[in-house]
Formats: sequence, structure tokens, C-alpha cells
Amino acid sequence: MPSRHPDRPGSGPVAVLVVTWNSAGVLPEFLASLPEGMAGLDWRLVVADNDSADDTVEVVRSLAPEATLVQTGRNAGYAAGVNAALAAAAEWEGGFRAALVCNPDIRMRRGCAKVLVDALGADPAVGNGRRVGISVPLLYEEDGRTLLHSLRRESRVTRALGEAVLGNRRAGRFPRWSELVTDPSAYERATVADWATGALMALSRACLDACGAWDESFFLYSEETEYCLRARDRGFVTRLEPAAAATHLGGDSQVSPRLWTLLTLNRVRLYRRRHGVAATAAFRAAVLLRETSRAALGRPASRAAARALATPFALRGTPGP
Repeated sequence: MPSRHPDRPGSGPVAVLVVTWNSAGVLPEFLASLPEGMAGLDWRLVVADNDSADDTVEVVRSLAPEATLVQTGRNAGYAAGVNAALAAAAEWEGGFRAALVCNPDIRMRRGCAKVLVDALGADPAVGNGRRVGISVPLLYEEDGRTLLHSLRRESRVTRALGEAVLGNRRAGRFPRWSELVTDPSAYERATVADWATGALMALSRACLDACGAWDESFFLYSEETEYCLRARDRGFVTRLEPAAAATHLGGDSQVSPRLWTLLTLNRVRLYRRRHGVAATAAFRAAVLLRETSRAALGRPASRAAARALATPFALRGTPGP
């Protein structure tokens, strides 16, 4: 039930939502790091497991017996896992005041979550009647020092072309020519972005109530993009809070042809949902140019993505595991 005062934090705990799939290797350290990362907050943990074949469920039961464990019974995808965790938290007596969606390979620094949760709600600095519905921290690579560029701009044909010609890191200095935000000053202050990578994000209860469930048609990748853009459509912004920081151990989307292909196709699928046929064709062509140029440089992941993009019916249906 929506709060009568959606910008007030409420009295329930913060729901910490973690989606797992064969995560036994990273989960113990994640669970051990939670008390420090959640310092200053009343919180409860929900783990949604997507039918892990390793010891993930046993690790949760052994190291976090107080957690709410949801077993989806299938490799349902990230968005489905988030929805299952949200549904379980909604059953708590008194509900929850905000949700923290995080990957199991995230390691929050002390007090990170409190900064993110405190940033949610009404903020006159945002303007135009909009509110901070999603807050994200600075993310660092495994060494704890190298900053990850986690902020993004909404997809446009010109940005896809800029990334194809210049590369996303060089083009990222120019808002017109890249989705990636690489301007150092953007990571030194509270910065509103179109969307941000979803390894760790706090969501206000008002934003959750307004936006509803995560879109499960995106099995993996672009689900956080779609949610941030949908939240923006409903008057909620995504904002970086540089006082909050976490380490992200990373993923294999950059090196796995299968996952990079899924990421690339979902990027075009999402664009198609928000634009017309002609604009989508132009965007797909620009993304194909980018992947083709990188395939020519010997990048296997881009070769696989380019092959998929060039397939006439590649964007039909819902991508699976």
C-alpha cells in the first residue's frame, strides 16, 4: 500500500534485496560486509535465488539464517529475482521504508547505504517537482582505487554513432556523442543521470509504488536502464551520491561473447520500445557499426554481437539464459 507521505522515510526497515545464481563464491564476503555497509540503518535481508546449482542456498542458510530466502525454482533472470524479493519484503509486518538492490559481488564501505537512503525523497535542488527516487554510490574496481564510470545518458542515435567512431570513453566527454559519462566532475558532486549501472542502488518506497514491478522481459542487462527511465517518466530522478562508495568485483559481460551479445541486443530492444521504427533502424545500424569495427580489431565478444545484430529476427521474443 502506498504511503500517505511518500517522501517521508517511514518506520519500516530497509529491505536489502540480493539476487543470486551460483553465487556461493562471493556470497560469504558479501554477507560479512553487510553490517558495516548498512551501519546506522534498521535493515532486513532478502535473498532471491534463481535455482543455483552450487552451495548458494546452503551458504545463506548457514551464514544468514535470519534472512528471508526466496527460491524462484528456475533461472528466472535478474528482474524476476528482484520482483520475487520485493514481493517477499512486502509481506513483512509493517512493510519496508526503502529497498536496496545489490549484486552479491558488491562490498559497501562503511555507512554507504545510509547515505543512499537518506538521499531519497523530496529535494528542492532537483527542481520541476521531481524527487530523488533512485540513488547510487561511487563504484570502484576490485583494487578499491580505480573508479568505475557508472553514470549513463539515455540512448540516442548520435550517441551510438559517437561511440562507434570515437569509442565510448573518448566520446564520453561529450554529452552529445556517448551514453557513458566520463567527466570527472560528474563523480565529484551529487549528479543526476538518466540511468546508472544497477550493481547497487537504493529505491524509495514512493518510486517503487509508482513504477511497479521490474520488467522481466529483460532476462539480464537493460532491466535497470528501463527501470530508471520509467522512474524518470513518473517524476523520479536517479542521482549519484559521492559520499557513498562501494567496491564492485565485476562481471564477465566484457569478455563473454554470450553475455556481451545479450547486453547489446537488449540495448536495442529497449530503444525500440521508446522510439519509432525508423529511429530504431538507425540506432541498430549505429550499434552494429560499433560492434563490427571492434570485431575487426579481433574482439570475439563484438564479433558475436555483430553477428546477432545482423540477424533479421534477432530482436524478436524475450531473451533467455
